[in-house]
Amino acid sequence: MSFDKIIDRRGTHCVKWDRMEALYGVSPKDGLSMWVADMEFQPPQCVQDVVQEMHNHGVYGYFGDETEYRTAIQWWMTNRHGWTIEPDWIFTTHGLVNGTALCVDAFTNPGDGIVLFTPVYHAFARVIKAAGREVVECELVNTAGRYELDFDAYDAQMTGSETMLILCSPHNPGGRVWTKPELLAIAAFAKRHDLVLVSDEIHHDLVFPGNTHIPMAHIPGITDRLVMMTATTKTFNIAGSHCGNVIIEDPDLRARFAARMAALGMSANSFGLFMTTAAYSPDGAAWVDELTTYLDGNRKLFDAGINAIPGLASMNLESTYLSWVDFSGTGMQRSEFTDRVQTHAKIAANHGPTFGKGGEDFLRFNIAAPRSFVQDAVARMQKAFGDLQ
Repeated sequence: MSFDKIIDRRGTHCVKWDRMEALYGVSPKDGLSMWVADMEFQPPQCVQDVVQEMHNHGVYGYFGDETEYRTAIQWWMTNRHGWTIEPDWIFTTHGLVNGTALCVDAFTNPGDGIVLFTPVYHAFARVIKAAGREVVECELVNTAGRYELDFDAYDAQMTGSETMLILCSPHNPGGRVWTKPELLAIAAFAKRHDLVLVSDEIHHDLVFPGNTHIPMAHIPGITDRLVMMTATTKTFNIAGSHCGNVIIEDPDLRARFAARMAALGMSANSFGLFMTTAAYSPDGAAWVDELTTYLDGNRKLFDAGINAIPGLASMNLESTYLSWVDFSGTGMQRSEFTDRVQTHAKIAANHGPTFGKGGEDFLRFNIAAPRSFVQDAVARMQKAFGDLQ
């Protein structure tokens, strides 16, 4: 397929476009939507075909026999990530925000502390607070535009009330692909403080050349406290299917999670199950390879254009399609640089503080769009900050 195809999503109940004026003051008539983390691309033909088959059949009843679905997940994890899983380790949730909420519900109690390495995906904190738990922000260290971990500082922060660590791997919004030594250190930290380790790996398929994602499940000695979360939704741009997987090897953790799923009456959406089965296939894999190459081109274009503006710095992405831009070098207050982006460039981008400590001087830009869209965004940004040239 051509990733250059322009698809007009306005007026289609698309939150990314139809809510941006209310939230950011940017009109969809002449603005660019770069906030919500979904892509401006259609999913691969194999996914389109299975939805068409459902439509042709015309009966949308309950889904039965998940054998093919679970086999597809196993195939993908083995072939794309070298990770062998068993069918009964897999739980299907309504996306991974729901998966996160279920983990919080199953493995922690009200008042418990839940550790986040911030800045990080904003839905984690939202879910933790809504569940009556405490967010414990362990701030990442920004070393020359690259996030690093500081476990001496994090150890000193722990009070003993913490029971869970939610890891974003690869990291959103920084785009870091954690190395094996870093993952070993994270696992050791979780053990030292007796934390359940929930590893959200939703971006694991979108990794740029020169980087290799390592599933946390590959780290030895962590199984008894590890919960893995994966999904097709980011990879294949099918977030509306609300289909995610919580994968748990440890039988005790698995039983606790299953009990909460049963108590809440959780069951899967048939559209998501069909789409996931179709996506996790050789055809889907070939599409992802093409997508990653295209996104890498967008990344290079965006970074070059943004980094050419004095005072702006786009963090080097190792994974994801979410560019994290630092405006601290401009010397501007957050209100000023945000106004320039929204009012002058007419771009809706995520505000950095929503990601927690360390995000104050940043905005997050979604570059998963046709190349011409990204070129337009760069031109708008260069004009909006033209006085710095």
